[in-house]
Amino acid sequence: MRALIVDDEMVSRKKMIQILSGFGQCDSVKNGKAAVSVIKTAIEEKTPYDLVTLDVSMPDINGIKVLAMIREMEKDAGIETESRTRILMVTSHSDMGTVKACAGKCDGYIVKPFDKDLMVDKMTRLNLI
Repeated sequence: MRALIVDDEMVSRKKMIQILSGFGQCDSVKNGKAAVSVIKTAIEEKTPYDLVTLDVSMPDINGIKVLAMIREMEKDAGIETESRTRILMVTSHSDMGTVKACAGKCDGYIVKPFDKDLMVDKMTRLNLI
């Protein structure tokens, strides 16, 4: 499995790296702009990520906008829905507005704080492990 962690909080990013690195290659970036760049390159090189964990609240480009940009890049590249990257939104906000804004575009969400058991459950449900 190849994963990308996108989170502006260093502690959350390191915790997710620690959890996911046991399941395969794990890259990380600290903002939305970097995420879009890395994912664009991965799509162009035909080496897309299997999983992206995407923080909702980031200072440069929020996760909801990054999510939309990723899905648009996948569409433009002709990637079918069943082959697209699995994206889990990571948020400290459990409000329904955040969840509804992501509905249909993401593959699930995680409310901080998260742990290994939760991540294993999410990855299992997405058939990633």
